[in-house]
Amino acid sequence: MEILKDKKYSLREIAKALDREVSTIWYEVNKNSVSGQYRAKKANQKANVRRQNAKYQGMKIVSHPELRQLVEEKLKEGCSPESIAGRITNHEQHLPAISTDSIRRFLKSVYGRKIESFRKKLLTKQKRRNKRRRANKLKGRTFIDKRPKIIDKRARVGDSEADFIVSGKAGVGYDLTVVDRKLRVSFIEQILPVTIENMEKAFLRIKERYPEMITITTDNDLLFANHKRLEQLLNVKIYFCHPYHSWEKGAIENVNGEIRKHIPKSSDLSRYSPKFLRSLEEKLNDRYLECLQFFTPQEMLDRHRKRKQRAEARRKNIK
Repeated sequence: MEILKDKKYSLREIAKALDREVSTIWYEVNKNSVSGQYRAKKANQKANVRRQNAKYQGMKIVSHPELRQLVEEKLKEGCSPESIAGRITNHEQHLPAISTDSIRRFLKSVYGRKIESFRKKLLTKQKRRNKRRRANKLKGRTFIDKRPKIIDKRARVGDSEADFIVSGKAGVGYDLTVVDRKLRVSFIEQILPVTIENMEKAFLRIKERYPEMITITTDNDLLFANHKRLEQLLNVKIYFCHPYHSWEKGAIENVNGEIRKHIPKSSDLSRYSPKFLRSLEEKLNDRYLECLQFFTPQEMLDRHRKRKQRAEARRKNIK
């Protein structure tokens, strides 16, 4: 092509001579010319440099040990590439900014294939419906329609959603899960054996760790037969979703989906120790969430409690 250019051939004539599209010749000349001149040797050098850079795309993660450690840890914990990239860009200023595409390229590279395989195993657990004991005739329920609008807006800390994770057919036990609608902080407690009294004790244990709880939105499980007593025990108001309307408590459904990546649906929940459940709870609360501007639920809870402590200290000083 260099020879034809030197002979003053037009781009169309060069394309015809080399049996190429005119656009291909135009791209080659514009991309690989130096100071307005096209030289084959320099063009080849530029193309090689671009090729090497293309291979390195996404490898910024590999070249920075601290960045790589953070990305790998969060990917293994189930965080999405979007949430990790958002967190690093917005809150980890000591690390180089990376894009979602960079993380995806890392996962497809030889450096990230094992992590990608691990993530796929988490995301492809076999789905199976568990039979839940539900009651459509619980007396004295207050349905979600009567819930204050402030709860719908997720504007207040303490408005929570609750649900149960059920053992497989051969297993025993429930796990009680609770999530704050605003802060997205989650709590897990085991119910074993499954009785109304043990369910109430599980709620009380969560209330001790999450004293902010003021309302609960949940479904119509038979364990809530004495829901009025539970309201008094916890000093909260309970609202019920309509039967089979699981989308009315989307926050806890999302949390349970994350839990099921670590506890398959066929599992015997009695085999999971409280220590394991607490570790899983910490993982859930250490995720970077876009809805929290890439802060973690635990960070949001800590910030809320610190603000509350400062406000109480100011009130005491005024008195």
